[in-house]
Amino acid sequence: MGEFKEIKIEDMKFNPFSMISKEWMLLTAGNAEKCNTMTVSWGSLGVLWKNPVSSVYVRPTRYTLEFLNREKYYSLCVFDEKYRAALNYCGSHSGRDGDKIKTAGLTPAFDEAAPYFKEAKLVLICRKLYRQDFKPECFIEKSLDAENYPKKNYHKMFVGSIEKVLVKG
Repeated sequence: MGEFKEIKIEDMKFNPFSMISKEWMLLTAGNAEKCNTMTVSWGSLGVLWKNPVSSVYVRPTRYTLEFLNREKYYSLCVFDEKYRAALNYCGSHSGRDGDKIKTAGLTPAFDEAAPYFKEAKLVLICRKLYRQDFKPECFIEKSLDAENYPKKNYHKMFVGSIEKVLVKG
């Protein structure tokens, strides 16, 4: 595992569409005493309110939501393909039931603001700016509601200012 170096956000080079939907990411929140993570394959990166931002979407049943609600910061970690099994595990098991980070074979590291993983190739440290619940009445394309929310467990959206970008050095 190499060390990380901080880069300017303008120096990032990747395709956000394939990174988010195909490579996936781990969304992590908490502190050095206790943190939790979950796999995300929905999200966005862009500019909002004059800030470089990420947006992430979390269902109310996810244990990570408790940490995300409590903390001011979260991280998004991107991994090489060899960590696909770990991301699958983190997306299909709850941290309520045991130490899924350890079971997935990942090593937490702690920025002064948010936890991340030493195995990641790219880390975004994000400061929460905004949260909003998805609401059924807000769907313009009504089929999206029926297709994605048959149990009516609507996502919570978080927008975070990207405060730091770390890459393997």
